[in-house]
Amino acid sequence: MIILGIDPGTTRIGYAVIKKKDSDNLNLLTYGCLESKNKEQKDRLREISDLVSGLILKYHPEILAIEKLFFTKNAKTALAVAEARGVIINSANSLNLNIYEFTPLEVKVAVTGYGKAEKEQVKKMACRILKLEKMPKIDDISDALAIALTACYTNPKLKN
Repeated sequence: MIILGIDPGTTRIGYAVIKKKDSDNLNLLTYGCLESKNKEQKDRLREISDLVSGLILKYHPEILAIEKLFFTKNAKTALAVAEARGVIINSANSLNLNIYEFTPLEVKVAVTGYGKAEKEQVKKMACRILKLEKMPKIDDISDALAIALTACYTNPKLKN
């Protein structure tokens, strides 16, 4: 089973594609950061849709794992990210992917076993699990890795 993990944003979207063969066999197919060059939100959203659809068509995942929206301060930013999430979910839905959404707490517990883990702990554990020699410099990428791993560890169909 192939899982596409997404850390949504408006200008940068972290992604990771993992193939899970069995409970002990995870292959990281690719990871990176999609970046929008557009200034206006409507143009960014179209570009996000195209970029995510391109990833789906290239790697043929069966599952989209995406972080649920979490914000505490800036409502304007949260609304823009919510729009981007909607576009990403719509792209996945239109290409018949199963969609799983995870809170930051669920991601921390799945990857580290501890709900109050620091971002750096989650990043290190995700890299260790996936046997990456170097940690990604961009947090959006390591977040996407952790989100994809969360789908692997929490989905009953993928646990065995």
